[in-house]
Amino acid sequence: MTKFILAVGLLSLASTAFAAGKPCEELKAEIAAKLDAKGISGYSLEIVDKGAAEGGKIVGKCENGAKVIVYKK
Repeated sequence: MTKFILAVGLLSLASTAFAAGKPCEELKAEIAAKLDAKGISGYSLEIVDKGAAEGGKIVGKCENGAKVIVYKK
């Protein structure tokens, strides 16, 4: 029984670590690298608060969904 409780506790800690998401700058760099690899140029990526994305397409979420990355051409 003790092993079961320990396993549940460790799994709950691991799940909160995965739910934290990536830092915004790291995710922005990954998205930019993918766009550059496809030969896309003349774009901008902006990190804005959730709900403040105007005039662009949301291409990523970061900081537990509090911020989004917006793609503009």
